[in-house]
Amino acid sequence: MQYPLLVIQMLGGLALFLYGMRLMSSTLKESSSGKLKTLMEKVTGNPFKAFLLGLGVTAVIQSSTATIVITSGLVAGGIITLNQSLGIIIGANVGTTVTGQIVRLMDLNSDSASWLSFLKPSTLAPIALIVGILLLVFIRVRRSDSIGNVAMGFGILFTGLMNMSNSVSVLTETGIIDRVFGSIGKNPILGYLCGAGVAFALQSSSSTIAILQTMATNTVITFGVSYIIIVGIYLGDCLTTGIVCSIGAKAEAKRVGVVNIIYNLSKTLIVLVVVNVLRAFGVFDTLWEHAMTAGGIANANSIFNLGCAILLLPFTGVYVRLSKRIVKDDVEEKVEIPEFAALNPIFYATPALAFGSCFNALKLMFNKSVENINRAFGLLNNYDSSVKAAIDADEDIIDSLADGVSNYLVQLSPHIGEETHIGILEQYYKLVGEFEHMGDHAYHISETAVRLHGDNVHFSKAAQAELAVTREVLDRILAETRNAFEKRDEKAAQQIEPLEEVMDDMINALSDNHMARLREGKCSVNAGTGLLDVLTHFSRIADTCSNIGVSVITRVNPEIANQAHNYVTQLHLGHNREYNKMYHTAHNMYFEKLNKVQSETQAETVEASEGQLQLPLSEMKPNE
Repeated sequence: MQYPLLVIQMLGGLALFLYGMRLMSSTLKESSSGKLKTLMEKVTGNPFKAFLLGLGVTAVIQSSTATIVITSGLVAGGIITLNQSLGIIIGANVGTTVTGQIVRLMDLNSDSASWLSFLKPSTLAPIALIVGILLLVFIRVRRSDSIGNVAMGFGILFTGLMNMSNSVSVLTETGIIDRVFGSIGKNPILGYLCGAGVAFALQSSSSTIAILQTMATNTVITFGVSYIIIVGIYLGDCLTTGIVCSIGAKAEAKRVGVVNIIYNLSKTLIVLVVVNVLRAFGVFDTLWEHAMTAGGIANANSIFNLGCAILLLPFTGVYVRLSKRIVKDDVEEKVEIPEFAALNPIFYATPALAFGSCFNALKLMFNKSVENINRAFGLLNNYDSSVKAAIDADEDIIDSLADGVSNYLVQLSPHIGEETHIGILEQYYKLVGEFEHMGDHAYHISETAVRLHGDNVHFSKAAQAELAVTREVLDRILAETRNAFEKRDEKAAQQIEPLEEVMDDMINALSDNHMARLREGKCSVNAGTGLLDVLTHFSRIADTCSNIGVSVITRVNPEIANQAHNYVTQLHLGHNREYNKMYHTAHNMYFEKLNKVQSETQAETVEASEGQLQLPLSEMKPNE
């Protein structure tokens, strides 16, 4: 009965270790993902810089699999090329050795210097757990939750290692562990397959190395046994990564996984050849039967990885060619928008990368909506069926992106924990709808143009001149909206609301002029209906831009996020002096232009004769 209990205790320790590593890794990925995104997007064609990037990122997030899978997603999204990813892949394989160097702290014993005793797992684990719970429960500062989770993960990780170590030490007394590793020493293929199988099952080379280090602290594992297990671990881990990279991926993304497999097979071959050649020359005669410590295994793993990286980094081009031979280009693949392809579930674990993909998709939605607005306005005076077809095609793209981003954000939400990320997610979810509405209004304006063209109806010169001034206001609103969204420019966002109010004033004035022409019989019903439809969509586009501006302002000032409606109401009531100034300045400038074009068109034809459009003082906004 003792053996089953010991196995349960050992597996329980393993579960604690894996959970602690996952908690620490996922928290580090989420909290550092903003910088991670910036670094990965700046990767260049220099393999050495890419290597350092892969090494650094993996050292931070404690997972080479995560780094390589993220890299696969970046390649699939067109953010980096396959060539640029190779250095990252090699660097990630070296960066994963950092975990082993941390686990080597188990080598510290009670005879260590007093200050080193604090680094022993038996002391370090409870200290980390205490710090973690204090930050999570009692101390509320910026990023306290993230730091607390990292500390808790670190403490749980070492607690699991100690539980495993205690169970293994008891099992060692029975001689079972010694017989297992003795069999591996006599049959290297068994050791290789054992390392590969455990790494494949755990989906982590660093976790498997840590288990081997734990075994080494309680039983005799010679260099001859440990090195063959280590190279087997390389195979098991890269197979897991290759499978993850290949699920539902395009050819380029699959090639990232294939390159990692080829690289690890090359690394395995080099280690086996070099070690056995050196042994044949007697270099390893003493070391071969030497009992390895946790630190010795960590060092061997680091030397193997770093040495192979130095040797193989210059041959990255060979890996590209081999991967392209193994993974053929996608045949007859429908051309897909890169921004849509970049909405990859791989990025869920690193929210900043996921939000970066969403931002690019939203930016494309905005740009296509604005382009469609420009096209649709042009159709009113110069109809062209090819332009209408382009509007319809881009409207389909806008709708597809809206669905894609919305679904992506919904799937991403369970992976979000930080308040900053929650704010970004909420803003982006609102913006999806706003940008889609902009595209819809452009489409409806184009449909009005189709109807007018079919009925052979044209706007009068007076109506065209008035629309041109209104269009100036709309263009300025769209320009400020672009700056507000793309640059998170609060000043640009503050310009939108007063301009939107001017747009409302102008549309009211143009509607009154139209009704006057209609009463006087100077305007046809069909033309008048079309004009009112266009003015309605102009107004709604301005309203949409206002919502976008407010979303930017609340993003920059999260304290008013729940009072956005009250914020806008207070502006309209005239309680903000700066807003009043911007409104009056814009109102006077554009109505002066409107009055000027009215005077010019009055002199040309009787049909264009209009009354003055300047709003009486009694009709000015309350904030005047």
